[in-house]
Amino acid sequence: MTRFAVVLCAAIGSLWAAAAAEAAEGGGGVYLLGLRSTGAGMTPPPGLFFSNQLYVYSGSRSGVEPLVGGGLIANAEASAVINIPTLVWVTPAELMGAKLGFSVTTPFGGVNVEGDVLPFLSTSDSATSFGDPAVAAFLGWNSGNFHIQSGVTTYIPIGDYTKGAIANVARHRLAADVYAAVTWLDPATGIDISNTVGITFNAKNQATDYTTGTEFHWEGAVAKRFNDNFMAGVVGYYYRQLTPDKAPPLTQAILGDFEGQVAAVGGMIGYDFKIGEAPVATRLRYYHEFNPVNRLEGDAVYLSISMPLAVY
Repeated sequence: MTRFAVVLCAAIGSLWAAAAAEAAEGGGGVYLLGLRSTGAGMTPPPGLFFSNQLYVYSGSRSGVEPLVGGGLIANAEASAVINIPTLVWVTPAELMGAKLGFSVTTPFGGVNVEGDVLPFLSTSDSATSFGDPAVAAFLGWNSGNFHIQSGVTTYIPIGDYTKGAIANVARHRLAADVYAAVTWLDPATGIDISNTVGITFNAKNQATDYTTGTEFHWEGAVAKRFNDNFMAGVVGYYYRQLTPDKAPPLTQAILGDFEGQVAAVGGMIGYDFKIGEAPVATRLRYYHEFNPVNRLEGDAVYLSISMPLAVY
């Protein structure tokens, strides 16, 4: 049960990103930083799996940034509480010696944004709605203590979105995130070392004529399992925009290239148990951000629960 629970919680984490304004339009990417941590490279056995992550974020920034609904805001303070359910299907099929899997995510939650809308009139807005869904395809390889997962997640801009609104849960831009994750897990010592790298490619937001640049993200985790139920460790992430944004002329003149960067470090604890014969994995992760450039600086918390629905 222990090894299966590790695979389960790691591999069926959500593939969507919350819409708390964090460079990029809306100050943040479609990919949610901190999404993958321990066991990120592990893929569960063929079957159907479910996970739910509750994401809570709060941050602020003194500079000017583009709103995801269009327009500009300064001295922003933003918070988000997003529920992110994900359904994962690992098929019996193999491709290039790897397990083939698919997932779908349909986020729902609320965001709140406060700040100065140019020319510096204080305002605030909140929204509670569905975000843009995400679908993914991935491959998973296992070789001894090494586990690798690589895939592509596509974000579909059909969530609830209002042009001109200060707060939007949906990003309203087609995007694809290409990622590769590697986990080294030693069952004898219970040590898990995981790393994930990804690149996000963004299409134009047709409602605002704004194109977010290409983005790079890295997430890492080092954790130790102390018994069949409990584990703990450290987590972190790093984000950097690789190419500049492209905006309408007036917005471009104010923002410039608006390339973002941020890092974060934190901790995690995990507790695994059974409901009947079904293994259940829970994880609590905390991240504190620092050294932001054209992004919010804040704190994020994930609370996740994962379980199998059917194993072949």
